Amino acid sequence: QVHLMESGGGSVQAGGSLRLSCAASGLTFNSFCMAWFRQAPGKEREWVANIYSRGSTYYARSVKGRFTISRDNAKNALYLQMDSLKPEDTAMYYCAAGGCSTTYLMERGETYEYWGQGTQVTVSS
Repeated sequence: QVHLMESGGGSVQAGGSLRLSCAASGLTFNSFCMAWFRQAPGKEREWVANIYSRGSTYYARSVKGRFTISRDNAKNALYLQMDSLKPEDTAMYYCAAGGCSTTYLMERGETYEYWGQGTQVTVSS
């Protein structure tokens, strides 16, 4: 059974940093593409970043230059380093695992088969 568990969320002031982690089990981690999505109250789920199995990374325009996605295949772990946080980054953050596809499809939630339960990030001004 596949299990994804996020951790590292919390409350921080604007300009601060957080590092999210996602521990994966029950899947051949290095064969999957991974991503972070987020959803703020009253808003649709939003793609944040994704990383291919071999390490290529892509970012939403809203986080590019501030967030860094990475993975450690030896530890079956996915990370999201978030710097220069803004109040608009406040959301529940989810990690997701799916088969690798085109860059367009990797931005779409329906591409991903497995999802974690989420970790809350709150940024105050």
